[in-house]
Amino acid sequence: MNEQTQKRILLLCGSQSELARRLGKNSQTVSAWFRAQVASAEVLNACRALNWEITPHELRPDLYPNPTDGLPQKEA
Repeated sequence: MNEQTQKRILLLCGSQSELARRLGKNSQTVSAWFRAQVASAEVLNACRALNWEITPHELRPDLYPNPTDGLPQKEA
């Protein structure tokens, strides 16, 4: 995950631990995402937990190549 996206996530939820809490994950899982990338099965859940302020494209452009890919209909 790029540094700019990491900073935006931390601004939105305050900490990696808070994001983990919102997702029902442990903080080590989210920490691993920050070091590498969000697991493909968790991209949409993470975006939902961040109120779609971070898009699937921002988290995993390899899986969601277009900026509106993966967004709920109303957001696209």
